[in-house]
Formats: sequence, C-alpha cells, structure tokens
Amino acid sequence: MIEQAGNLFNRVKNITDDGIDSNKMMYRAELSNLMDNPSAVVLDSNALKTELMLTAQYLTYAKTVWAGIDEKQSLALEWLLPRNKISYNQMLDSLLSGKDVLNNPPVYRQYYMLKEFLIKYRAVEKEDINTIITKLPLIKKGDSTNEIGLIRKKLFLMQDIVQNNGSNVFDEELENGVKSFQDRVGLKTTGTIKKDELKELNISIRKRIENILVNMERSRWVTKDAKGTNYIVVNIPEYKLHIYENDTLAWDMNVVVGKNQSKTVVFNGDIKYVVFAPYWNIPSSILKNEVLPGIKKNKNYLAKHNMEWNGGNVRQKPGKNNSLGVVKFLFPNSHSIYLHDSPAKSLFNETNRAFSHGCIRVADAKKLAEYLLRKDSTWSSEKIQNAMNSGSEKYVTLKQTVPVFIVYFTSWVGSKSGKLNFRKDIYYRNDRLLKMLIQ
Repeated sequence: MIEQAGNLFNRVKNITDDGIDSNKMMYRAELSNLMDNPSAVVLDSNALKTELMLTAQYLTYAKTVWAGIDEKQSLALEWLLPRNKISYNQMLDSLLSGKDVLNNPPVYRQYYMLKEFLIKYRAVEKEDINTIITKLPLIKKGDSTNEIGLIRKKLFLMQDIVQNNGSNVFDEELENGVKSFQDRVGLKTTGTIKKDELKELNISIRKRIENILVNMERSRWVTKDAKGTNYIVVNIPEYKLHIYENDTLAWDMNVVVGKNQSKTVVFNGDIKYVVFAPYWNIPSSILKNEVLPGIKKNKNYLAKHNMEWNGGNVRQKPGKNNSLGVVKFLFPNSHSIYLHDSPAKSLFNETNRAFSHGCIRVADAKKLAEYLLRKDSTWSSEKIQNAMNSGSEKYVTLKQTVPVFIVYFTSWVGSKSGKLNFRKDIYYRNDRLLKMLIQ
C-alpha cells in the first residue's frame, strides 16, 4: 500500500470537511474494510479489488470535490463563466508520479480558504445563540444591557473578538468587534448596533454555513488562478470592482450593478476599448418602457434629456449628464454589458447598490481609464481629463486587452484581511444551488 493510497483514504473519510455529503461517496464501508486490513491485500484477488476500489474512489472524489455539479446545472443558475476543466486521467498520472495532487489540486484558492471557515463554523454551530431582541434603536459604546452580552458572544463565535469576557457593558473591545463584523457583512463601520446590524447578527451560524457551502461549490467552477496575469474582477453581491496584478489584489472601487429585474450577467470578456464622451444608445427595452411613453406625455422629452433620434433609435448625446457619464469601457459581448461612468455619484455611497439596468457603473472612471491606458505614453492624465469632457465621442483601442470576470460570490475570504465576508443574495440564487447540492 503506497502513501498516496492512505492520503486518498483519509480524504474520503473526511469528505464532509469539503462541504460534501458523505453519502455521495459510494462503497465507503467496503473501502474501509480493504484499507483497514492491509495484510489481506497480499492475496491477488484482494489486491486487484483494492486497486480498482482506490482508482474508482479517486475518480469519484476528484469529480465531486474538484469539479462540482454538472455544467448544465450551473448554466441553469445563469453562471456563464467558463467552467474549470479537469483531466482526471492526467491527475491520476500526476498522483502516481509523486506530485502532491491531493494537497495541491486544480481548484480556485477561495475554495480552501472557505473550507477552513466551514470547519471553524461547524465547530461552534451548537453554541449559537437565539435571536437577539431589543427595543433600543441604537446600542453604542458605554451602554450596559443584557443584549450586549449576547452580541458579544455572537461576535466571539464568529471570531470578530478574540475572547468573550461575559460583560454586558459595551466596551472598546466590543466596539472594534462590531466594526470588524460590519466590514465583513458590507455595512458602514460605525461601531454601533442598529436595525441592520441586528438583522445580520440574527442570521444563524447554520445559515452562514449554508452560504459557505454554496460558495465553495461556485469556487469549484472557477479556473485555477492564472499566475503572472493582470485582470479585473467584478463581484456582483459585493458591489466591488477589483484590479489584480500578477494575481495579487492591487486596488478596488465601488460599483453599481443591475437590479433584480435587470440582472448583471455572470460571464467574462476582454476590455478592448475606452470610449470618451460616449453617446448612450438607448436599449430597446428602455426605449419602449420609458422613453416612448415620456415622449407621448411631453413633446420636449428628448430635448430635456439631451437625446436625439438616430435613425429609428434614440440616443443620448455626450455630456456630464449622460447616463453613461463621460467614459465607458467596452469588452464586446452578446449581453450588451459594459463598464461605465455615472453622473449619479451619490449612489456609490449606498450600502446596497443594485440600481442599474444591467451594466456596471464604476465610482472612479478616470482612475480606471488611467490604469487601462497607463502603458500608452500618448495618454497623460490631463489628456484623459480633456477627452472625457470634450463633448465629442472618441474611441481608443487598448494596445493590450484586459480580461474582466463578472462573478457572483455571496461569501469569500479577503485575500489581504483573511476575514470571512458575507453579502446578501441579491439575485436569490443560493437556495436553489443548495437544493442541487443536497439532492
């Protein structure tokens, strides 16, 4: 019996740590009988049976843990990103050649970071508290109530504070813990407890575990990290755009995404053009539902909104009040999705930012333009500023396209903070995925 066989057996025995129902691994009792009695393997018939059992278990483990549910099911959940492709035969060859495939498999790194928290949350699940109820509209530093003790315990269970001293007094340690919690769930870090904080605190650890499970599954679908590449990631439920350089987070910014009635699509593309002072060609749905009814009510509707007829369609002229702002970023695709500036700057300060018709509005469009054109010496910061405000549309083709991935993760571990984050399931996809996992 070689070392890899023992490693695989250990993985199969502890497959629940991977968020997988142990019943999905068939013949577990038979495998245990073979592995727990190695002396019997010397017989040719048992050796063959053990060899076939280990190979079958390996292939089942690889498919279940590294690939996840069938691609047809993920497509039904509107996940249009390319799925992780795994050659199980190649993985088996690698395993037998001595490579540590079981400890370094072809899976997106978020999977393993979430797995660590899955184990931690399961360890404290039985200690979870009941619903925290209070009549106070605000709980802050210096206050003393019984509810504070419950809040302290919940934050301790979720590792926002390192110890639970049992005090009902809202002290500095608890204030810092509240700020940590607020940051992890996407609330403003005020250090005080209001209605929104209580709502998040009252989500059970069991529900948090379910959230982790579905996002571990989504991580199985993502191609393993491409080292040495630069790319952009937009996480829809997080309302954030992230810039990665050499596979390391460089910076990020707030974004506005599509509301539930006009969801932003989960897919990928390559940014090819920066368009300064763009026209906005009104989509047919908006033309039908908003613009044409507006024209019927007010003959000056087009002039009022700086619009004009363009053949049989309507477009909005360039300008600071253009719905696309003063610059847009195109990655040609069949979904008519792109990144763009916005004149409605106040929306970027909102906690929940699902307001658009599907496209992605960026908080600092000039910074993104400067970043995409940073290797083109003909485009200085001043020239970019002038182009944005010129009132004349101008297309600029990037010398090198930049990959952009639009994803949907409602829980993840911060690459720098190491903290487990949660966000609202704004498109109501988690429950459906969870049902697929437990079938």
